[in-house]
Amino acid sequence: MSTSLNLERNPELNPERKLRFAVVGCGRIAQSHFAALKQHSARTELVAVCDVLPQALQAAVALTGAAGFASLDALLASNDPETRAEVVVLATPSGLHPRQAIAVAQAGRHVVSEKPMATKWDEGVAMVRACRDAGVKLFVVKQNRLNATLQLVKRAVEQGRFGRLAMVTVNVFWTRPQAYYTAAPWRGRWDMDGGAFMNQASHYVDMVDWLVGPVDNVHAYTATLARDIEAEDTGVMSLRLRSGALASINVTMLTHNKNFEGSITLLGERGTVRVGGVAVNKIEHWEFETPHDDDAKVASASYGVDSVYGPGHPLYYDNVINTLHGTADAAV
Repeated sequence: MSTSLNLERNPELNPERKLRFAVVGCGRIAQSHFAALKQHSARTELVAVCDVLPQALQAAVALTGAAGFASLDALLASNDPETRAEVVVLATPSGLHPRQAIAVAQAGRHVVSEKPMATKWDEGVAMVRACRDAGVKLFVVKQNRLNATLQLVKRAVEQGRFGRLAMVTVNVFWTRPQAYYTAAPWRGRWDMDGGAFMNQASHYVDMVDWLVGPVDNVHAYTATLARDIEAEDTGVMSLRLRSGALASINVTMLTHNKNFEGSITLLGERGTVRVGGVAVNKIEHWEFETPHDDDAKVASASYGVDSVYGPGHPLYYDNVINTLHGTADAAV
């Protein structure tokens, strides 16, 4: 197929042309998407926003200047070339992602889904199949993978600097007061939210599998200790990795007053690393038997954060844009 014909059928492959995005769901996490798209405004255009709540929709329209739609169906049915997006971002309650992603894929648009992509295994599989069958891309937002701190850890693992890993420990000690759940009734529900492991700690569960997986066996205790919700606000998970190492993930949304810690510690026969802060944003210990050039990058890799979301959304969008332009492989 000639290049010109390929660009005609897939205009997003033309790097000289801005990619057109729509964001569905204009709540808490959508603000990170709006900011990231604005940061990449030389290569992207936010043409539409969508929310079923009029107040949230009006605020998003006022903030972004994009066209507003009160439903996903209306957005996908619009024939206005000025508001037709090639990429639809789902920043909606987690339990809605599967059917929304399938609708977007069947409309011929690429999908960017916030985490978790689904709260049920079979629904996640259905999303993948729908996008594959429609010939569109499915991206799942796991922006922490691209953070400088974790990129250094990933390279150290791949280079074998730890030797044989013995133990990996992850802590997610944050606070989500009752008002957080009451403000959006989908939060804390099994079907829409999935609980603290599925929602708030989703990036950290992914981090273990991405850095040191695959995982062979899992055992967990969960509890709803303080919040008036269906799903857990606290839990501990024990894992046996295929490598033979053991891992644990400890999660609570009940810390006093503020987010306290989001960390990972890796203990190996030839190296020890701890990345802490409130959102794995600070390398607190970095020690290996054998020196490497990456050791000089440790101090500059740490960064401050304004929220537990971290700075990763712009980095994630850079990868999405480059992937759709055909100049990179999808990070997630």
